[in-house]
Amino acid sequence: MQTDHINMTVVEEEGSTESRRRTDSDGETDVQMLTGAVFLTMAASAGMVAGFGSTVALAKKKSPEWFSKGVAAQGSGASLALRALGWGSLLAWCGVGLLSVTAWKALGVHSLAEFRQKMQSFFPSIPKTPEGASGSEPVDWDSVFRSK
Repeated sequence: MQTDHINMTVVEEEGSTESRRRTDSDGETDVQMLTGAVFLTMAASAGMVAGFGSTVALAKKKSPEWFSKGVAAQGSGASLALRALGWGSLLAWCGVGLLSVTAWKALGVHSLAEFRQKMQSFFPSIPKTPEGASGSEPVDWDSVFRSK
């Protein structure tokens, strides 16, 4: 099997030729995927830090005498951190589960396929190509914020 690196043409032993051209949109897609992954990682990290901090603050508010006694009263800071992480995780799982069940019941669906169809009926489809996107022109922000 030989490859022409300029046109990305692959020639196999039987003599058939398969041509693939790498477009600029492949690179843009990779950058968008990486940007999305970084954003989700940062959002999840910020949520975890906020949850941990609020749990520690709540524990300090409930029993300030434990915090004034120091580490000797509770064992170690790691045990406090693990307890706070456990409660925060439990509350997060229960909250997401309750929200999911509420949405499931409110929509009246009985399977994931039915849920997908219901969501497709509510929201518009996302075009796969940039040419198919309506309103893909850049927004003129000056005209948006200009007073009348």
